[in-house]
Amino acid sequence: MKDFKVDTYDEAIDVIKEIGFLPLAKLIPNYPSLDSITPKEHWYTGSEFDPWMWRAKFPGDGAAAYGKFVKKKSVLISIELLPLVRDILGSSLSIKDRFRDGLMSREAVELYTLISENEGIDTRVLKVEAGMKDKEKKKPFDHALLELQGSMDIVVSGTKAKTNEAGEKNGWSSTSFETMNFWAKNHRVDESSIEKEDAKMMLRDHFAAICSPEAMKAFNKIFGF
Repeated sequence: MKDFKVDTYDEAIDVIKEIGFLPLAKLIPNYPSLDSITPKEHWYTGSEFDPWMWRAKFPGDGAAAYGKFVKKKSVLISIELLPLVRDILGSSLSIKDRFRDGLMSREAVELYTLISENEGIDTRVLKVEAGMKDKEKKKPFDHALLELQGSMDIVVSGTKAKTNEAGEKNGWSSTSFETMNFWAKNHRVDESSIEKEDAKMMLRDHFAAICSPEAMKAFNKIFGF
């Protein structure tokens, strides 16, 4: 795989379009991540060249789906590859059926319902609405969000700044979420579905054309090629 050097947001979008799958941090051996292809000195500066700021722009612009979809790690997936990844990692069963069959936690169902009723909901608001603001609820809340991202049911839609009563920024921004169906429809992602094994074959062929054997081994574990 060629070496990528990225300085601007538009250059990062070009890389995502080219390789289709870009982790935020190191995840796949001999494979790029956003932090490995961008200058370290640009991170957390709050400037237009800060890749940490871009992570919220990608899903907002529809340039890539963003979330902790793989191994509980944040990754960016291109619009072109997203349908294949959803067919592999997602489920053909409804939320209700998965809960009935013991495949989904009660907390995940509750959070999904709240997100679907308030697309783009701020994490802070979601905690309050779910009655999970207390410290002892942090773990099940975080686990439920990871569960929903890992099953491709929700996607990060951006970030929202914390403000005071005067409307001034006050504290860290928080993540906001949408259901994957809502996000995909808004950004004109192909919503047709194919058989999981066919999706695996197509995704395997894509990565085989650009990856080293070591990287392919890692992708095989993730997607079950």
